[in-house]
Amino acid sequence: MTSRDWRADRESVFDRDAFTCRHCGTDGGDDPATLRAYPVSDVPLEGQVHESALVTVCDECFETLEGPAATEPIATDELFHLVRETTRLQGTTISAVADFASLATALPSTLESALETGTDAAVDDSVSEYRRTRRDILLAIAVVDARLERLAALDDEGYEPATRRALAAFSDTAADLQTTLREVVALSETVPIGLERCQGCFESLEGESCATCGLAARETAAWRKDDGTLAFEGLFTTINDRLQGASETTETLTERTTTLAERLTAA
Repeated sequence: MTSRDWRADRESVFDRDAFTCRHCGTDGGDDPATLRAYPVSDVPLEGQVHESALVTVCDECFETLEGPAATEPIATDELFHLVRETTRLQGTTISAVADFASLATALPSTLESALETGTDAAVDDSVSEYRRTRRDILLAIAVVDARLERLAALDDEGYEPATRRALAAFSDTAADLQTTLREVVALSETVPIGLERCQGCFESLEGESCATCGLAARETAAWRKDDGTLAFEGLFTTINDRLQGASETTETLTERTTTLAERLTAA
């Protein structure tokens, strides 16, 4: 990301986010030099990036996201902390993804109700919440990805074989959960496309990409009925199924986290 020749109205992004890191809540105060605008969606490799694809992060969180992963072994207590914090963050992310899915699946009825009553207030609130929640969960997923990459880069030869096996089992399960969460987000982003809105900025969508933010529209062919409309019910069922799968994977992850913690505390 740091090598891309992209531009953005960073001050506008900071102002929208109240000069506060959207991941850890660090307040940048009157010194935006401690903040970064970080892209959390598919963005162009160069050119202007729309604010809907950017979030405010502090220098420390930016370092977590973009800093080089260390390869040397770390002490067992530091590894224990890294695993525990990664598990905690992933648990929080699951809840946030479920909230986002709920927001997305409510959009069709929200828009229909607004048309019937002739008011845009409910739509504006829902759209604003959709945009904000989407950015936050994409950031949360990126942070967990960065932590898992750090674990994957570690030289584990300094640990006992049982610890290495427990660490590999934990990492594999956490990666599987990340994949499922990204699937839920992608399915939830399909809902706005069925409403002829961009899944990122939620502006009106015509064609295969958004004229406002440049984001390519998600493919919806698998969800189209014979009359060309989106089969929302089937889409919503699939979203719920994926969330159930995430819940089951979480149970496995909890067990493997406990096993790894026992190995580390015994080392």
